[in-house]
Amino acid sequence: MNPKDLIAYVALAVIWGLSFVVVLRVVHAFGWVGAVTLRAFVAAGTLLLVAVLTGRRLDFSVGWTRLAVVGATSVALQLAGLNYAMPMIGTAMSAILVATIPLFSMLIAQLSGIERLSASRKAGLALGFAGVLLLVGFPVVPLTTSFVIGCLCSLASAFFAAYGSNYVGHRLRDVGAWEVTIGSFLTGGAMLLPLFALVPVPGTPLPLDYLFLFVAGALMSGLTYLLYFWLVGRLGATRAVSVEFAVTLVAVAVGAGLLGEPLSLPQIAGAATVVLGCALVLGLFGRGRRELAAS
Repeated sequence: MNPKDLIAYVALAVIWGLSFVVVLRVVHAFGWVGAVTLRAFVAAGTLLLVAVLTGRRLDFSVGWTRLAVVGATSVALQLAGLNYAMPMIGTAMSAILVATIPLFSMLIAQLSGIERLSASRKAGLALGFAGVLLLVGFPVVPLTTSFVIGCLCSLASAFFAAYGSNYVGHRLRDVGAWEVTIGSFLTGGAMLLPLFALVPVPGTPLPLDYLFLFVAGALMSGLTYLLYFWLVGRLGATRAVSVEFAVTLVAVAVGAGLLGEPLSLPQIAGAATVVLGCALVLGLFGRGRRELAAS
């Protein structure tokens, strides 16, 4: 990884790690439906404006149906599940469960026949899901129905994120990152828009809330997705997705350190188990690491 790649990697980890705190503020101000929908439109609108101002030509000839699949999974279902869960389980737990995205990604690839898993990667899957059980089963807070629902929604969010990434990697690999990002945010936001009638904005947002919404949409969604897809092109999807580990570390440090969100010892052990399992799944040790270094 050269210095330019490392800077991009660290930038993604820090920005996405801090995004949990920003998004929590946006959810409180706009509701979980509004937070996803408005954030998606801000992200798409920002990238469209930048494309126009820079004279970039966009090609959506791939068709909106395929882009809508990414919008439904990577935007609507992923962000809705995460935003709905975060107030229930906190930013630290949400961030830890986000680290299961590589596990789900490999599992989907295995079940769909896209990729065959080695014995070590299968062991990584088992470790990862064992870690999830520790996280959900031994919280500091009471094990309430709300907490369990929040964890399940967060895990579902990770699953849909993994599905969307696999779909992009195998069905939209020849489509530009700008088109995929803009198309997915436009279609994903449009899918959730009708839910505004059922889950309206809870109150009158403050001017600072709109600033947080803009930051979440323009910087922490639109521009970072472009940076991520650029990193995938340079490092490959396997190594690029490992940024979720660093994202989790940043978000947990913010949630537990600055916001005072508690974690039990079994949960800390579960978090370590999840990270170890993901590392095995991604092939970051032994032979897998040598293969990645050569790729």
